[in-house]
Amino acid sequence: MFGPPGSGKGTYASRLSAKLSIPHISTGDLVRDEIKNQSDLGRKINEYSSHGLLVPDNVICKLLQNRISQPDCANGFILDGFPRTIPQAQELEKSTTTDMVINLQVPDAVITERLTSRLTCRNCGAIYNKQFLKPKIEGQCDKCDGRLYQREDDQPNVIQQRLQLYRKQTQPLLEYYHAKNLVRNISNKEAGVPPETIVEEIMNVIQVT
Repeated sequence: MFGPPGSGKGTYASRLSAKLSIPHISTGDLVRDEIKNQSDLGRKINEYSSHGLLVPDNVICKLLQNRISQPDCANGFILDGFPRTIPQAQELEKSTTTDMVINLQVPDAVITERLTSRLTCRNCGAIYNKQFLKPKIEGQCDKCDGRLYQREDDQPNVIQQRLQLYRKQTQPLLEYYHAKNLVRNISNKEAGVPPETIVEEIMNVIQVT
């Protein structure tokens, strides 16, 4: 699942996971879990992060390989946040086959509107939106009752920097997958489109292919 920050990757992937009965794997979640559990790999990751360094590809790839080797991934899985580079994509190909790349295409104005209204659960990481995807109880997560907050990087000037960085990093990778005829574009030009509508579009693409 590809897409810029605020395009809905995590939201759509979690819904697709339920529909397809395959796990949604977020490398961000995997990293946080390893650090929380204080595993050997988690301590190594935390050491890089605490020094302001990017976690090396081989560490992230090892983490992902451990996860996709689990029994619940036998019939497939949805990746969110990986790969981010061509070397990561090539490393992934040593362990599994990539069937499809869903590329979410969303205008910058829509992303900015979404992110400046985004709320995140401090406990489980679930995503909400003050305008389009409100929790049942204001300030409280529907899933775990955790407290909702707005991330510091969900500010307009920071959002533009994140979008520029995403395009710079991801364009070569998209070209790599285009050459393999694996990319399927899903366009969403309005901020308030219900997640279910986009998920249905993705399901139609998956079923046709």
